[in-house]
Amino acid sequence: MDRILELKDVCVTYSNKEKRVYAVKNVTLSLDMGDSLGIVGESGSGKSTLAMALLRLHDESSTILSGNADFMGRDLISIPQEEMNELRWKEISVVFQKAMNSLSPVHRIGAQVEDIYHVHEPKATSDQIKERMVELLKLVNLPERVYRLYPHELSGGMMQRVAIAISLLHSPKLIIFDEATTALDVVTQGQILNEVVQMEKTMNMTRIMITHDMSVVAASCNKVAVMYAGEILEMGMVTDVFKNPLHPYTKGLISSLPSLFGTNDSLHAIAGNLPDLSQEIIGCPYAPRCGNASEKCFSAKPKHVSFDNGRFVACWLYEGGGRDE
Repeated sequence: MDRILELKDVCVTYSNKEKRVYAVKNVTLSLDMGDSLGIVGESGSGKSTLAMALLRLHDESSTILSGNADFMGRDLISIPQEEMNELRWKEISVVFQKAMNSLSPVHRIGAQVEDIYHVHEPKATSDQIKERMVELLKLVNLPERVYRLYPHELSGGMMQRVAIAISLLHSPKLIIFDEATTALDVVTQGQILNEVVQMEKTMNMTRIMITHDMSVVAASCNKVAVMYAGEILEMGMVTDVFKNPLHPYTKGLISSLPSLFGTNDSLHAIAGNLPDLSQEIIGCPYAPRCGNASEKCFSAKPKHVSFDNGRFVACWLYEGGGRDE
């Protein structure tokens, strides 16, 4: 399959006069055309920061980016801002958690769509834009009349569907969902996820899904990356990782999920908290919370150990158990 995105040692550091925060550290992963990657991990793990770095939406005056993010032959980290502005929304788009809040409450949906569309296609006519948006509204199961409505005339789920449709205006190659369905009820969330999966099949779209919800990844993604303290600790096919988690952190996340069979077993929480990311971490970032940690885990960073089917894990427990990258 064609490679669409390849990250190599991507780092994001927030910096001011007082301190530095190492929010994302040496993230290395790859995506093929048509892949759907779920990035999971607790709040503060760096998931959204990584997405903002790929989109170059950070504050340049206080953020340091390094590494390489090859998107179809162009490095998203180093290309000029003008070139990034041309890529953003046309080749790469994003749907945020409360994207519906970005809609102006005093303008009709159609008027807002025209303004957005003209940024990249200034010569497009109103009829052309409406035809394209109505096509996308149908794709997300919304009627044509939505184009003429105001945001306050729509439910939260309908507005989030509108936001998804807007993100698809220019048929981007890569779309990032940053907690895009978290604020919705379970039924609406399930409907939107089903629609997203169907869209991928018809539009050959590649997706990154950032979420806290493991079930969202299980239901709608083919790959998963487990992120902790700014680092990818494990990555592989969803079926492999969820059925046989390797890293102790992945095991902890999965064991914290409630049973589907109504058993009386108590939930298993992961003890402790994320480390202070303003301090450089010498060993494994998860070591202070890990029941399997040895002295080596605190003193040296584990390498990525590769297994079949594109899977890798960064953990000293598997030293020599796979193929060193």
